[in-house]
Amino acid sequence: MLLDLARKLTGRERTLAGNRLLGMTLAFVAGATNAGAFLAVKQYTSHMTGILSTLADSVVLKAWSVALACVGALLSFLTGAAVCALLVNFGHRRQWRSAFATPLLLESVLMLLFGVLGAQLAHVQGLFVPFTIMLLCFMMGLQNAVITKISRSVIRTTHVTGMVTDLGIELGRLFYVNASDDGHPPVLADRVRMRLLASLLVSFFVGGVVGAVGFQRLGYATTIPLALTLGALAAVPAFDDLSESWAREA
Repeated sequence: MLLDLARKLTGRERTLAGNRLLGMTLAFVAGATNAGAFLAVKQYTSHMTGILSTLADSVVLKAWSVALACVGALLSFLTGAAVCALLVNFGHRRQWRSAFATPLLLESVLMLLFGVLGAQLAHVQGLFVPFTIMLLCFMMGLQNAVITKISRSVIRTTHVTGMVTDLGIELGRLFYVNASDDGHPPVLADRVRMRLLASLLVSFFVGGVVGAVGFQRLGYATTIPLALTLGALAAVPAFDDLSESWAREA
């Protein structure tokens, strides 16, 4: 049962229900990582809008150290998304069941690294910023890209601004009063999409609360259960690929 669920969430064969459940899971992980890690590194690592705005302000104010830190965070997020695309396309070309699971396995390993070594990595300077911030931004870019590719840009798990905007649009359609004789098709809300967006927002918020409480009480170790959960889900399709490969070679 659990193995089938893992295949449904991270395997090659996709369903709307599987995409929604995976989106909620990843939104929870993103919320926990983003809100919890803020207590550790004092920066939100999935909020590229804020980082880009801070970069613009820093350039005007000639706060070059802050500007360089923003550049490092942006490049890390961008690199994470690019690596996701490389891994997914590589897997698709080879018809792997784990084409979508591979980036999540990588995220799981990196999150485990962050959970175990986060305190030490905070003192290691990366590309203009501490390595912990680079690592977190890379993971958020990687994760947001994989669910974007899986859902064909319908679901994103770190871009809360877009989710709230889309939900607001659907609410506007829901409350629009259609005239019966204006000759135009009625304006109707997509209630399925509304439920999806609401569930993603709730998952992100709950994850944020859990992550913040966890970091207050356990510190970096809070991310270890998140990493193990992602790894367990993504490992099943990867093991299926290995089993098929061993069977062909036998």
